[in-house]
Amino acid sequence: NPHYVLSTKRQYNNKIYKKEIKYNIVDKEPPRYFGGTNKTILKNYKGELCDLIMYGDNYDGNLTCTIDGEFNLNEIGTYKVIYNITDGSDNITKINVTLNVIQKKKTDNDSPVQTKKTYFEDIYKNHKNNKTEIGIDVSKWQGEIDFQKVKNAGASFVMMRIGVQTKQNGELTIDPYFEKNIKNAKEVGLKVGVYLYSKATSSKEAIEHANWVIKVLDNRELELPIVFDWESWSNWNKYKISFYDINNIFNKFVGTVQKYGYEGMLYSSKYYLENIWTNEFAYPVWLAHYTNKTSYQGDYLMWQLSNTGRIEGINGDVDINVMYLK
Repeated sequence: NPHYVLSTKRQYNNKIYKKEIKYNIVDKEPPRYFGGTNKTILKNYKGELCDLIMYGDNYDGNLTCTIDGEFNLNEIGTYKVIYNITDGSDNITKINVTLNVIQKKKTDNDSPVQTKKTYFEDIYKNHKNNKTEIGIDVSKWQGEIDFQKVKNAGASFVMMRIGVQTKQNGELTIDPYFEKNIKNAKEVGLKVGVYLYSKATSSKEAIEHANWVIKVLDNRELELPIVFDWESWSNWNKYKISFYDINNIFNKFVGTVQKYGYEGMLYSSKYYLENIWTNEFAYPVWLAHYTNKTSYQGDYLMWQLSNTGRIEGINGDVDINVMYLK
C-alpha cells in the first residue's frame, strides 16, 4: 500500500534524538470502469479482452484485470463473463460483460453516413448576445483560410492548434499551418488562443510540453488561453496512470504557462469532464458537447457545440464555439 515516512528530531542534553513514523495510506475507493457492458468482437479476435473496456483508479495506475467465465473467441456466439479490476489496495470492481463473437458479413448496401452541417450564421443568430462571442477553432485540417471572410461572417475569435504529439512519448511537432494562421488571424483583428494536442503521461512531460509551447510562441501576445487538449482515452489502460496523475499532468502544464504570463485552459468532452477531470484549481474549461443545448453543469469559458460547422473563408467542416464573457 502507498505510504510515507514522517521524521522528527528533538535535542535534549546536547543529544539529538530521531524518530521515524511510517504511515500507511488506506485506499478504500474501488477502481471504476467506463463504457457499456455489451461488447461485440469479430471471430478469431486477437486483441486484449481487458482493453475492450476502459478502467481506472483514483490513485493507482497499475491495475490488474482478470476475466472469469467460459468463452471461445474462435466460435460465434454470446458469452457472459465477469471482469475483475483490482487496485494495489485490493479494492476490486466486478463488471458483468456480454461478449458477442460475430462473423463480419460484407454487404453491398454500405454507404457513408451523411452528417448534418451546422451553419455559422445560425449559431450566431441563436447564441450571440452582449455576453457572448462566437468563434471557430482550426488546425491543418482546414487548410488555407481566408480570415477576413471568417471575420466578416461574424467570428470574433479563433482557437488554433499550435502543435501535436502523435504517439505516446513521441516528439511534439508544430502544426504546419500554425505560423500562417496566427499571422493572418491577428492581421484582421481576430482574438487568438492556441491549443496543444498532448499525450503526456507524466508531470515532467507536461512541463516539457508547456515549455515547448512557450518557445514556439516566442513572446507573442495571446488574447485567449493556451489550452491543454488530452484525448487519448482509447489507450488509457496502457498508459498505467491514475485519475490523480492525469489531473496533476494538466495542473503542471497550466502552472508552467502561467509563469510566462499566459492563461491556461482545459479542453475536454462533457463525459470526461464529469467523470475524470477534477479541475481542483478551477482553471477555465473549454467544453466539447455537440448538441443544441448542453446539460453540462460545471463552469466553462467556451463551448464547442459543433464539429460540422460551415463558415465563409473555409472550405469544408470547422468547429464552432461560443465564448462566454465575464
